[in-house]
Amino acid sequence: MELDVVELSRLQFAMTALYHFLFVPLTLGLSILVAIMETVWVMTGRPIWRQMTKFWGTLFGINFVLGVATGITMEFQFGMNWAYYSHYVGDVFGAPLAIEGLMAFFLEATFVGLFFFGWDKLSRVKHLMVAWLVAIGSNFSALWILIANGWMQHPVGAEFNPMTMRMEMTSFFEVVFNEVAQAKFVHTVSAGYVTAAMFVLGVSAWYLLQGRHVELARRSITVASSFGLAAALSVVVLGDESGYDAGQNQKMKLAAIEAMWETEPAPASFTLFGLPDQEARETHYAVHIPYVMGLIGTRSLTEEIPGIAELVEKNEENVRSGLIAYDALMTIQEQQANTPADVMETFEAHSDDLGYAFLLKRYLDDPRQATDEQIKMAANDTVPHVWPMFWSFRIMVGLGMSFIVVLGYFFVTASFNGMRFPRWALRIAVAMIPAPWIAAEMGWIVAEYGRQPWTVDGILPTALSVSHLSVTQLLLTIAGFAIFYTVLFIVEMGLMIKYIKKGPTQDVSVTDQWMAKHEHRLRTHDGNIPEFGPAE
Repeated sequence: MELDVVELSRLQFAMTALYHFLFVPLTLGLSILVAIMETVWVMTGRPIWRQMTKFWGTLFGINFVLGVATGITMEFQFGMNWAYYSHYVGDVFGAPLAIEGLMAFFLEATFVGLFFFGWDKLSRVKHLMVAWLVAIGSNFSALWILIANGWMQHPVGAEFNPMTMRMEMTSFFEVVFNEVAQAKFVHTVSAGYVTAAMFVLGVSAWYLLQGRHVELARRSITVASSFGLAAALSVVVLGDESGYDAGQNQKMKLAAIEAMWETEPAPASFTLFGLPDQEARETHYAVHIPYVMGLIGTRSLTEEIPGIAELVEKNEENVRSGLIAYDALMTIQEQQANTPADVMETFEAHSDDLGYAFLLKRYLDDPRQATDEQIKMAANDTVPHVWPMFWSFRIMVGLGMSFIVVLGYFFVTASFNGMRFPRWALRIAVAMIPAPWIAAEMGWIVAEYGRQPWTVDGILPTALSVSHLSVTQLLLTIAGFAIFYTVLFIVEMGLMIKYIKKGPTQDVSVTDQWMAKHEHRLRTHDGNIPEFGPAE
């Protein structure tokens, strides 16, 4: 990778985004799980559920605070490193981010305080309402951020103003209900629910292996496995929706995910395994599953899926069309209000392809002077690096299938086998704790890396979006972020491990007394002492 301003800006944003997303999924999922546990407590009055709510709520709080700290830095980067992007699309992109900050984040942050400090000051029902408002705020916050991101993937409800040289919103409704944004939202939050479920499952399995906090662990596994299994199944369904949206709106991304170099005749097959070779435009040792990609990408068995070669040819035509729009745009900038009507008509006819002309800015200042060779180079630039896309997607999908198996096993065992979990299964659950984060990071690589060379797909190339900074300034800020985030990571892991090892410390005596009375009632009722703990 060249150490230029564009690549370093991308590296810094990728580093901060991937790091921030370590906290987001757990926050989304734990907020719902904690609210569910408190709901059971309010409905049953059993102290064990209050103890569970406080324990998992403490881990949620640690994760929430660290997530806020890393998220703020990310948003500052739009102004610091991506100034032209902020200027060009700020009217559209800024609206959902502003709503997220003013509505969702304030809702979330306000009620987080009430959740932790209102146990003895609010009634049960009122505190339960607070817990659900925290959960709603967390998920509502994700909605607006993903609406902004979804617009970058599929820009709708906006048009370019040749007088101001900026994108301007034409329909807030279209931006909010963008099909790509909605699919990304439900897919991302479902993945967050799976992450939290696997986390709760793994920590609870560790307690059972040690013979500690058995009642809390058993009930936590019951909630996590049922909630997580439903979420994991929905991730598959919603991931299919995202694949269909990519097939309709981001054909190059879909072709790169599949390493589909040539157009695939209907019904298109899915490449289960292979070694993509971008230079030779060939996938070695490819193993195909018939029909599957046709169903995912087109929802039919009769439509073909265009390959990379065909899409590059089409994009070359887009570049040439964009050059006509660019030439008209320069005339508009010179003439302003005196621009002839035929020039405006020419611009309107070709304005959808203006972004493709901007791809030539990488090679020369005035795209109108581009040679045929440079136009072909710009068209080839629309192909992202294939092998990271190809393997990130398959790792994500493979892990997703494993979550269904693990959560399904624990759900069935908890429901029909008296919660007697074999030790090998508990060890697997503990070992699987990091897996959802790996899957989530792979998903973001597919979504964001697959959009290159665009910051806003088809509208604004990444190479034009950066601020006027020096390489030295970026290297210093990258080093600063790396140090800052390393410290935060050590703090996060230290706190999480500390409180997990300590286990539940609140309401212990009340819960123990209630459990002792409950066990006594069971013994005197049928003469048998209930068995607890994992099976050997």
